[in-house]
Formats: sequence, structure tokens, C-alpha cells
Amino acid sequence: MKRRVSFIILVLIVLLSIPVSASNEEGVVYIIPIKGEIGPAVEQYVADSIREAEGNLRTTAIIFEIDTYGGRIDSATEISDLMLSIEKPTISLVNKKAISAGVLVTISGDHIVMAPGGSIGSAEPIPNTEKTLSAWRGLLETVAQEQNRDPKLVAAMADKSIEIPDVVAEDKLLNLTSQQAKNLGLADYISNDYEEVLKYFEIEYGSIERLRVPGRVKFAQFFTGAYIAPILLSIGFIGLLIEILTPGFGLGGTASLAAFTLYFGSSILAGYAGWAVLVLFIAGLLLLTVEAFAPGFGVAGIGGIICIVASIIMASNSVATAVTSLVIAFILTIIAFILLLKYAPKNKYFSRIVLSARENPDLGYTASGRKYDSHLGKIGVVKTFLRPAGTILVEDELLDVVSEGDFIEIGSRVKIVKIEGRKIIVRKINEEGL
Repeated sequence: MKRRVSFIILVLIVLLSIPVSASNEEGVVYIIPIKGEIGPAVEQYVADSIREAEGNLRTTAIIFEIDTYGGRIDSATEISDLMLSIEKPTISLVNKKAISAGVLVTISGDHIVMAPGGSIGSAEPIPNTEKTLSAWRGLLETVAQEQNRDPKLVAAMADKSIEIPDVVAEDKLLNLTSQQAKNLGLADYISNDYEEVLKYFEIEYGSIERLRVPGRVKFAQFFTGAYIAPILLSIGFIGLLIEILTPGFGLGGTASLAAFTLYFGSSILAGYAGWAVLVLFIAGLLLLTVEAFAPGFGVAGIGGIICIVASIIMASNSVATAVTSLVIAFILTIIAFILLLKYAPKNKYFSRIVLSARENPDLGYTASGRKYDSHLGKIGVVKTFLRPAGTILVEDELLDVVSEGDFIEIGSRVKIVKIEGRKIIVRKINEEGL
């Protein structure tokens, strides 16, 4: 009886071990897409993906599918280091382009495959100073040598002073098509079919698992892009301008708040900035608000502008991108302001800041307009700051007035001392009326 029970247990163990063994033999190939602008968010996503792939004992290879115009050198360097440290075979599949920093990521793979119609090259650093170029070129050459690729060929993609006969002339950056890369030995194979690529390199596998790019990375890449960032800043500044020119909190303020939230929020998600940058921007707005209620333009206003500009630059992926975005935003804001001044009279909300009445003699216009002579000598209370223009309340009537040049605070008592047509001039008085 004991022998029979032992036999049954042994059979069960053998049967249960069969699918487990088969599962262990069935390898997995991971596909890690690297698309769009390379930055801290992409770097973190790639690091997490590599960690997941290496954590699976059944992993037989990792394919990095690359389609990028480049991005930050520091992030590309970190990704390169991660790829070089992988023990399993790695394949860089350029589908469809590997430009600028994408070159470093591509040559960090054990094998390079180009999709039909793909391209690789044009890796000149920005800013292209002698120091930056030297460091970047040295990095490309080091990785190329480590991966048994022609370092001069790769360096010519970053340094236009390098001339390679029949390949690239001096003063030209090297950029290769798929077939050119294959002919020069940079690419090992041309295809964008995973199964065909794995068969070519004789990599055994049971399944292919494509990892998904997190939504936060896509969000960050889109809103920090070179074309979207200036639009967000323009909407933010124009909306802020409209909000200042209209009473209450309305569409302008909502649009401005949404645009700046997207700009700084996406920069924080992308890893370009921290919460301190957002605090700096808010501080700039508060300083400008303080300046709006003070006479003239002083330290608060200058400090506010500096804080806002600094926060925008710090939230961008590069100084060049930030300056370009700011210039575009300021130009569009100025254009919007001119259009507002031109068409604002048609809107009742702007009637307080833009004079819409036209002086047409054919319609019987007279310079005196409404008679204000009866107000001469009357005393009123300031309702809005006089800088020097503003509004006062006289006998339950609001009047637009101008001081004699002085700044007069809200709540001060003033006396109407002169009437010049439609222009009412006032002077600040004390409690005794002097």
C-alpha cells in the first residue's frame, strides 16, 4: 500500500513539473519604445522598463524601438549607461529616426537594426561650444568603441569638422539612411518586423511583450514640446492681460490659469523642474500684484518680472528653448494687446479703459460735451487709485478724474480744482478741507 501511494505521489510530481519546465524554457522578448523627446521622464520610464525585463528570468532579449529627434544629453547618457549594463542581448531598432541624442541611445545596443526608410545622425550638441562638443564627441566615440562600431563614423554625426571620403564632406553633419548605415557597417540589418529581426540574430523566444509608455510621459512630452510650450505661455500671458482689463474673474483668468498649469505641470512631470519653480512663478505674480497697487514702477515690479522669467527658464528643458518660447509669447501678447485696444470699444467691459466715443463735427460734436462746471470746488472720495487718473465719488456720482500729478490712495478726500472740457482735475485735501 505504501509503495502504491509513493508511486502515485511520484507520478503527480512529474506531471506537475512538465508545464513548469516548459514555461521556463519559453523565453520572452521585451519591446521598450523610446519615442518623442528624450528627457528625465523618458529616462525614468526606460529605467523602470529595463528593471521589469531583467526581473523576469525568462527574458532572452530586449528590443529598444527608437523614434526620436533627440533631447537632453544627460538623459540620453543615463539611458545609454543602463543599456550597456544589460547582460541579455539588446537590439536598437530605429523605427524611423534616431537624431541628435537618439544616436547615443542607438549605438548603446548590442545590435542595430534600421527600419526601411529610417535615418540616423545629425547629433550636433546645443549649445555647440568647443567644450560641449568635445565632451559629447568623446562620449559617442567611447560607446562606439565599446560596442565595436566605427568611432569616426559616429563622431562625424556630431562634429562637422570631420571629413570621411565618399561619406561626408567637411562642414557637413553626417546623416545616414537605412541602406547607407547598413553598407557602412553601422547597422546590422534592415527590417521593422520583430520576428524577422529575432530570427536573423538567432534569438529563441516563446512570446514578445511590448511595454506601454505611461500616460504621464506622453502628457509631459506633448506639453513640453518645442511647438506647444510657446503656445501655452502665449495663452497664459494673453489670458492674464484680458483678466486685468476686465472686471471680475472670467474667461481670460480661466484660460491663463489652465495654460500656466499645463506648462508648469508638464515640466514637473517631465522632470525638468520641481515644485520650487512653481512657487517662484507664483511669487512673481504676487510681486506684480503688489506693484499694481503702488505708485510708479519699482522694486516689486522688477522682482516680479525676474521671478516669472526665471521660473519659465528653469521649467524648460533648455535655456535656448525657454528664450525662444518667451520671445514668441511676448510677441503674440503684444499683438493681442494691440488688437484689444483696437476692437475693445465694441465690448462693454472695455469701455472703462478705452475711449470709444468719436469726435465727429458733422454730428454736432462740441468740445465741452457734458457740462462739469457745476462740480468745480466740490469734494469727493477716491474710489480707485489716482496714478494720476482714476475714479472718485462725488454726491453719489462716479467721476473719472486726474490728479495734479500726485499719487492719491483709495479713501482719500480730494477737491475738484479745475475743469478743462471733459477733464476734471483734483487735489488731495486734509480733514479740514485744506
